[in-house]
Amino acid sequence: MSQDAAREAGDVQRCPKVHSESFVETFNMDLAQPQSRSVRLNGLATCLRLEEVYWNILSEIASSNDCSINAVLSYVDREVHLHYGGVKNFSGLVRVVCVTHLLTPEGFQLAPA
Repeated sequence: MSQDAAREAGDVQRCPKVHSESFVETFNMDLAQPQSRSVRLNGLATCLRLEEVYWNILSEIASSNDCSINAVLSYVDREVHLHYGGVKNFSGLVRVVCVTHLLTPEGFQLAPA
Protein backbone atom coordinates (compact mmCIF):
# COMPACT_ATOMS: atom_id res chain seq x y z
CA MET A 1 0.00 0.00 0.00
CA SER A 2 1.41 3.44 -0.94
CA GLN A 3 1.88 6.17 1.66
CA ASP A 4 -0.95 8.23 0.12
CA ALA A 5 -3.35 5.29 0.21
CA ALA A 6 -2.39 4.48 3.81
CA ARG A 7 -2.87 8.14 4.83
CA GLU A 8 -6.26 8.26 3.12
CA ALA A 9 -7.37 5.04 4.84
CA GLY A 10 -6.30 6.50 8.19
CA ASP A 11 -8.21 9.71 7.49
CA VAL A 12 -11.39 7.76 6.75
CA GLN A 13 -11.08 5.85 10.02
CA ARG A 14 -10.65 9.07 12.06
CA CYS A 15 -13.64 10.86 10.50
CA PRO A 16 -17.01 10.42 12.18
CA LYS A 17 -19.76 8.93 10.09
CA VAL A 18 -21.57 11.60 8.13
CA HIS A 19 -25.30 11.21 7.77
CA SER A 20 -26.13 12.90 4.49
CA GLU A 21 -29.90 12.42 4.75
CA SER A 22 -30.33 15.23 7.29
CA PHE A 23 -28.08 17.51 5.25
CA VAL A 24 -30.00 16.87 2.04
CA GLU A 25 -33.35 17.39 3.77
CA THR A 26 -32.42 20.74 5.36
CA PHE A 27 -30.08 22.26 2.78
CA ASN A 28 -31.57 25.01 0.62
CA MET A 29 -29.86 24.67 -2.77
CA ASP A 30 -31.32 28.03 -3.84
CA LEU A 31 -28.78 29.72 -1.56
CA ALA A 32 -25.96 28.36 -3.75
CA GLN A 33 -27.42 29.75 -6.98
CA PRO A 34 -25.48 32.74 -8.35
CA GLN A 35 -27.44 35.94 -8.85
CA SER A 36 -26.25 38.90 -10.91
CA ARG A 37 -27.34 42.30 -9.67
CA SER A 38 -26.66 45.79 -10.87
CA VAL A 39 -24.94 47.82 -8.18
CA ARG A 40 -23.46 51.27 -7.94
CA LEU A 41 -19.97 51.49 -6.45
CA ASN A 42 -19.20 55.09 -5.56
CA GLY A 43 -21.34 56.30 -8.46
CA LEU A 44 -20.07 53.78 -11.02
CA ALA A 45 -22.69 51.29 -12.28
CA THR A 46 -21.49 47.70 -12.49
CA CYS A 47 -22.79 44.15 -12.21
CA LEU A 48 -21.87 41.85 -9.35
CA ARG A 49 -22.49 38.10 -9.42
CA LEU A 50 -22.72 36.38 -6.04
CA GLU A 51 -24.49 33.35 -4.66
CA GLU A 52 -27.85 34.14 -3.06
CA VAL A 53 -26.55 33.40 0.45
CA TYR A 54 -24.05 36.29 0.10
CA TRP A 55 -26.77 38.68 -1.07
CA ASN A 56 -28.71 37.70 2.07
CA ILE A 57 -25.70 38.40 4.28
CA LEU A 58 -25.10 41.75 2.53
CA SER A 59 -28.72 42.63 3.23
CA GLU A 60 -28.15 41.81 6.91
CA ILE A 61 -24.97 43.94 6.98
CA ALA A 62 -26.81 46.85 5.33
CA SER A 63 -29.70 46.57 7.76
CA SER A 64 -27.41 46.50 10.81
CA ASN A 65 -25.66 49.64 9.49
CA ASP A 66 -28.91 51.43 8.56
CA CYS A 67 -27.93 51.75 4.90
CA SER A 68 -28.35 50.08 1.52
CA ILE A 69 -26.39 47.17 0.04
CA ASN A 70 -24.95 49.68 -2.48
CA ALA A 71 -23.66 51.80 0.43
CA VAL A 72 -21.98 48.75 2.02
CA LEU A 73 -20.37 47.75 -1.28
CA SER A 74 -19.27 51.34 -1.99
CA TYR A 75 -17.70 51.54 1.46
CA VAL A 76 -15.78 48.28 0.93
CA ASP A 77 -14.68 49.40 -2.55
CA ARG A 78 -13.54 52.82 -1.34
CA GLU A 79 -11.65 51.46 1.69
CA VAL A 80 -9.85 48.74 -0.27
CA HIS A 81 -8.77 51.34 -2.85
CA LEU A 82 -7.58 53.77 -0.17
CA HIS A 83 -5.70 51.22 1.93
CA TYR A 84 -4.60 48.57 -0.58
CA GLY A 85 -4.77 50.19 -3.99
CA GLY A 86 -7.69 48.02 -5.09
CA VAL A 87 -8.36 44.33 -5.46
CA LYS A 88 -8.38 42.05 -8.51
CA ASN A 89 -11.36 39.96 -7.41
CA PHE A 90 -14.00 42.23 -5.87
CA SER A 91 -16.65 39.49 -5.65
CA GLY A 92 -14.16 37.31 -3.74
CA LEU A 93 -13.50 40.21 -1.38
CA VAL A 94 -17.24 40.62 -0.82
CA ARG A 95 -17.52 36.93 0.07
CA VAL A 96 -14.71 37.34 2.62
CA VAL A 97 -16.45 40.42 4.07
CA CYS A 98 -19.64 38.35 4.43
CA VAL A 99 -17.86 35.49 6.20
CA THR A 100 -16.03 37.98 8.44
CA HIS A 101 -19.38 39.52 9.34
CA LEU A 102 -20.60 36.11 10.49
CA LEU A 103 -17.41 35.30 12.42
CA THR A 104 -17.04 38.66 14.20
CA PRO A 105 -19.21 39.11 17.30
CA GLU A 106 -20.11 42.72 16.42
CA GLY A 107 -20.50 41.92 12.72
CA PHE A 108 -19.24 44.12 9.89
CA GLN A 109 -19.53 47.75 10.94
CA LEU A 110 -19.08 50.69 8.62
CA ALA A 111 -16.88 53.42 10.07
CA PRO A 112 -18.67 56.69 10.75
CA ALA A 113 -18.45 59.03 7.75
